[in-house]
Amino acid sequence: MRSAEIRQRFIDYFVRNGHTHVPSSSLVPAEDPTLLFTNAGMNQFKLTFLGQEPRPYKRATSSQKCVRAGGKHNDLEEVGQTVRHHTFFEMLGNFSFGDYFKREAIWYGYEFFTEDLGFESDRIWATIHHSDDEAFDLWREVAGLPPNRILRFGDKDNFWQMAETGPCGPCSEIHYDQRPKGAEQDLTPEQFETLTEAGQILELWNLVFMQFDRDEKGTLNPLPRPSIDTGAGLERIAAALQGVDSNFHTDLFMPLIGRAEQVVGREYRAEEESGLSYRVLADHARAVAFLIADGVFPTNEGRGYVLRRVVRRAGRHAWLLGRREPTLFEVCDELISLMGNDYHELVDRRDHILRTTLGEEERFMATIDGGMQRFDELAPVDGGGVIAGEEAFKLYDTFGFPLDLTELMARERGYSVDTQGFERALEEQRRRSREQREEQRKRGDLEGKRLDIPTEGWTRYSDAGQEWVGYDQLTVNTQVLAAVRENGRIALELRANPFYAEAGGQVSDRGYVEGDGWRMEVEDVVRFEDRVVVTGPIEGEFKPGDVRAVVDLGRRDTQRNHTATHLLHAALRTVLGEHVAQAGSLVAPDRLRFDFTHTGPLSEGELEEIERLVNEQIWADRDVTKQYVPYREAIDRGAMALFGEKYGDTVRVVQVPGFSLELCGGCHVRTTGEIGLFKIVSETGSAAGVRRVEAVTGSHAYERIKEQERLLNDLGKILRVAKDNVAQRVKSLLEEHRGFREQMQVSVQKSAANKALELVNSAVEVNGAKVATGTIETADSEALRSFGDELRERLGSGVGVVAAKIGDRHSLLAVVTDDLIGRGVRADAVIREVAKLAGGKGGGRPHMAQASTGEPGRAEEALKHVPDIVRPMLQAGA
Repeated sequence: MRSAEIRQRFIDYFVRNGHTHVPSSSLVPAEDPTLLFTNAGMNQFKLTFLGQEPRPYKRATSSQKCVRAGGKHNDLEEVGQTVRHHTFFEMLGNFSFGDYFKREAIWYGYEFFTEDLGFESDRIWATIHHSDDEAFDLWREVAGLPPNRILRFGDKDNFWQMAETGPCGPCSEIHYDQRPKGAEQDLTPEQFETLTEAGQILELWNLVFMQFDRDEKGTLNPLPRPSIDTGAGLERIAAALQGVDSNFHTDLFMPLIGRAEQVVGREYRAEEESGLSYRVLADHARAVAFLIADGVFPTNEGRGYVLRRVVRRAGRHAWLLGRREPTLFEVCDELISLMGNDYHELVDRRDHILRTTLGEEERFMATIDGGMQRFDELAPVDGGGVIAGEEAFKLYDTFGFPLDLTELMARERGYSVDTQGFERALEEQRRRSREQREEQRKRGDLEGKRLDIPTEGWTRYSDAGQEWVGYDQLTVNTQVLAAVRENGRIALELRANPFYAEAGGQVSDRGYVEGDGWRMEVEDVVRFEDRVVVTGPIEGEFKPGDVRAVVDLGRRDTQRNHTATHLLHAALRTVLGEHVAQAGSLVAPDRLRFDFTHTGPLSEGELEEIERLVNEQIWADRDVTKQYVPYREAIDRGAMALFGEKYGDTVRVVQVPGFSLELCGGCHVRTTGEIGLFKIVSETGSAAGVRRVEAVTGSHAYERIKEQERLLNDLGKILRVAKDNVAQRVKSLLEEHRGFREQMQVSVQKSAANKALELVNSAVEVNGAKVATGTIETADSEALRSFGDELRERLGSGVGVVAAKIGDRHSLLAVVTDDLIGRGVRADAVIREVAKLAGGKGGGRPHMAQASTGEPGRAEEALKHVPDIVRPMLQAGA
């Protein structure tokens, strides 16, 4: 029976028995932004089980997409090593919210397996909690199981709880006996466990009986309305029904392994070491495609980092199979064809999935050769020991090897990794980064200068609470609740506070506070302990009491830019796709900056469309509504929540009806028309897989356009044409320049050919190979590389190293012909040794590599040692 039929039969069976079919939720759990991935069928029903979210039905069934590749539930390292572990899997489930309980759950499980799927009833085993006599009796009564096929286990195996406190209860697992007919039926729990670990008796379905509420003292109190939560692995059921010894040999995986075979050009043999790599590629393609389809993007933190680790782990296994080009995206393409009919999001986002996977593979492919070479140096085959944490960090920082990948490769060769040393090196890098940011902040390069707030010395004048009024009032008469003075500065806590403290990318307000005979300039607004304080220099003698607090109106242009940021976010998702997610932002009075997940640069047409969409919303002068609603209601309405943010039960929703809906505590305009105008200034890369748009609004956008108009006028004057003809004139000049450059290129190529021939004619022979050295002058790095290609071609079989003068710069270049690369001679290895002699360093690829020369005067002397450097390489590869 095919897997798609098993899935559909499951849903149909429970719908016939009064259950509502609930589609799979996203792998990014909307109900809990702090949960890494959806990892069980009950995740989307969690609030219903807790009694916090009523639903219009009491019975549900689903086939839930799940990922266990990070956080507490992480099967990543087991994938491919065992026949059952996966990063992505489908969990079939049926759920009762205070409706039916154990009797029906046991009957449904037994009937579906034996009647709908055709499992042999005398091969069904059940495990129960050792205290659950009720379940024992029901398995005998309802399913007719003999006592010897109902085994009791303890809390570790047969008791489930959602958390340390809350709903919990015993569970019963349904197993299927795959041993030959006549196998021993009277088993001890220990013998049974041994057989399950060996895969001879296979666990297929877990029935959780939620009947208790565990309190903080650990006491189990009966729930007034017991519930049912079950989970059955589709992959395991398919393996049992299809009669194969591994989930990987079912119809869910074999087409993917087949596609990998075609791409790699080698046959899959399960028992060979290469078989592991094929299984990893098939498994990881599933996780990668579904995660990207659900909006996850490769980054260096959170969910995105898990996705990046999965892609790079797959990339390493493709490399082990001999591939030096992207491979995983090809397998993802097969996965979309295989499962697209059941999960339409795969087809809808096919191009995005393949483009993102390919881009991430290409980034890793650019560094994997160097990284594997360095790993070989650190952990030679047949060796052993500990890889230093600092070296593991260099593999991560320089070559993009996640720590768990380095640990995996180390274990394969009998090494371990100093993970504590790695964490120290990582923390040291973070510390340097923080210090650099702080230094920038001190120089004024960054917004939001932080001032130290004394923790002691505060004088409190009132125990009244503080109220935030800055959404609606920018000038307010209020009172000082507390104050502290230090070195001519003062920090105040105001009862009614109109000043916004930096958060969510929006910078702090500025302004002033004045009282009886004194005035302070508000230079910063800081969240301090459980309150907000304003700080700055003071003139006059401070006296507590009534004061007037005034926010700088110009500073509050942040409102325009904050609302514009929401519009920009919505426009990006409209034009580029729903994978776009906020990765950082700055909302300042004079500009906005928005970082977002996306694979590559935006085209001119895409930028124009995004800018047009934002401006259309501005010119429509739409209301910008703000309201407080329950968190769950906001999520159900489609409001965007940021991963890692902790939200309360009630949240503030900012909406431009029909266009944008986000959870946000920042300051916004009343209508979009107040923004005036929106103009994109630049679009650049911020990090791998993260793009950055910078833009201006209002008067700043108008001034930007006027600047461009003045520049166009100036260019027209310089080129002596009307401003409307500037582009045509520049095009004409470029064509003339191109002609001159082509003539020069012909001359350079001819000169390079002559110089290459000269070096080859003067080459020495080392172990049957030519070794040519010399000095040259070139116009630029491109010309130097062209010379390298010419030299490789004329060598036939050999090594060439030259010291080059490129304008005022000095460089070294090494080339190696393909036949010698096969004998173990690599240009990057040669250039490193030569560069050391010239006080420089470098690297590159096996056929061509470059290096700097720290001391150019030593370069010619270093060239004399090239034959001695190459000789042992040739001897080793002979």
